[in-house]
Formats: sequence, C-alpha cells, structure tokens
Amino acid sequence: MQQKYIEFKKQRELGEILTDTFVFLRTQFKPFFNTYFKILGPFLLAMVLSLVLYIYYAGNSLNFMLVGAGGEVDNLAVVFGLGALYIFSLVVVYTLSQSTVLHYIKSYANGQGEITFSTIKKEVYQSFWSFIGLGLLVALSVVVGLMFCILPGIYLYVPLVLSFSIMVFNRMGTSDAYSYSFTLVKDEWWITFATLFVIGIIVGVANYAFSLPAQVYQFIKMGIFSGEVDAESMFNVFKDPIYILLNVVSSVGQFLMNLISVIAAVFIYFNLNEKKNFTGTYERIDNLGKTTET
Repeated sequence: MQQKYIEFKKQRELGEILTDTFVFLRTQFKPFFNTYFKILGPFLLAMVLSLVLYIYYAGNSLNFMLVGAGGEVDNLAVVFGLGALYIFSLVVVYTLSQSTVLHYIKSYANGQGEITFSTIKKEVYQSFWSFIGLGLLVALSVVVGLMFCILPGIYLYVPLVLSFSIMVFNRMGTSDAYSYSFTLVKDEWWITFATLFVIGIIVGVANYAFSLPAQVYQFIKMGIFSGEVDAESMFNVFKDPIYILLNVVSSVGQFLMNLISVIAAVFIYFNLNEKKNFTGTYERIDNLGKTTET
C-alpha cells in the first residue's frame, strides 16, 4: 500500500499542524526511525551507558557519605566526571537528533515522499557544528531573556525555536538564521506561541507519563507509601537495577517524545514561510506548468 505523502510547503491552521505532525509520524514511522537510529544509534547508546554509570556511582557515593566509609572526595570526583560525560553525550545526541529530523524532512519534501539516506547522513554530520553554534546562541539568548522578568525569554523563545528550520530549509548561516527568525514570526507571534504552547502541553504530559513508573518505584523502595522511611533505603534505590532500567526507559522515552516538538516546529516554519513567501505555491505552479508541457 502506498504511503500518504504529506505536503509540508503549505499554510495550516493550528489543528492541522497538530494533526499532520502525528500523521507524518504514523505514515513515516518505519523509514523515519530506521534512518534515525542508523545515524544516532551509537551516540544514543553512549548516552544511555553514561546515564547508567552516573546513577549507579551517584548511589554509591551517597552510601559512602552516609556510612562514613571514607574516600568521599574520590567518589564525588567520579560522580562529577560521569555527570559531565552524561551532559556532553546528551548535548551531542540532542544536536544530532534535531539535525536528523530536519534533514530527513528536507529529503522527504524535496523527494516528494522519497528519502536519500546517504544525503541525510552526510548533511547531518556536516551541519553538526552549525547546530551547536546556533543552539548555544539560542540558549544564551533565552536564558538571558528569562533573567529579565521571564517574559523576554518567552518572547525570544518563540521565534528562535524556528531558527533551526530556517538554517536547514533556507540554507542560511547561523547568524542569518538567528536574525531571520524574528522577521518570519513578525505579526504572527501570538498564533506561533499558542501552537508551541499546545504542543508543549502534549509533550509535557507524555514525558510525565514516561517518568511516572520510575518515580513510583523509587517511592516504593524508599518506603514512602508504607511510612517506613530510612536513610539507607533512600540511597540504596539508586543502585537498584530495576530503578536504573526504569530511568533509562524514562529518559529515552522522553527524548523520543521531544521529536514531536521538532516535527511540529517544521510545520509551523513552513506555515509562516508560505504566508510570507508563497514558496510552496510557486513551486506547485511551476511543476504544474512542467506537467502540462509534458
């Protein structure tokens, strides 16, 4: 059965953006995640291993501090080192993840539903440092904005979250994509904010659902529900294989749920781009003319 082709380059209302985000994931589930894990697999595995080691050694360090066994400084150094390794791997995986999604959609849109894996992989690796640079610039801007009564940070976040799509689909550099995001969102800030807000609620609820099993298991092991809480059981839970497994599942699940936000942001970008530039409309007219000539 032939898969439904999703046209990205057209205007959409809020409801259509939400619907088409999930339709795209459903119709492209196998080729999308096949491509995704082929590119991110090793990096995702490294992130999971660093998370497992961090949780385990953090639990050991807390136990050493509790019983006063000595060597706390060495244990804390290992914990901080593993924490730094986990954060580093998280940044790398998040960067590659966002880039893979955007370049997959770019290949999908340009190929009218057909993708080219070699091109996607090549462009993901080539654009890694551009994504890192733009990510740092966006993060710094939003954080500084949040420091000024929160509202400036929210205002900056709305256009800047689209700057990654601009960089990929408009083939702009980091600074140009950063600047153009404000032009793209001009006069459309509120509807863009509303769309991102609704998507954020959906993803937030899904993320909470993934984190709930680990939290419940932690409370059970710590004796909170039974009322028999003791310090040793509080720290031993961090070395429990089931607790570690549930945390890994939670982290990976939440990470994959965030792909919904990235895909939805692409639909938002194309919606705003069509309203201002009519790129997709001109392409369809041009293709129609070629078809007629043929």
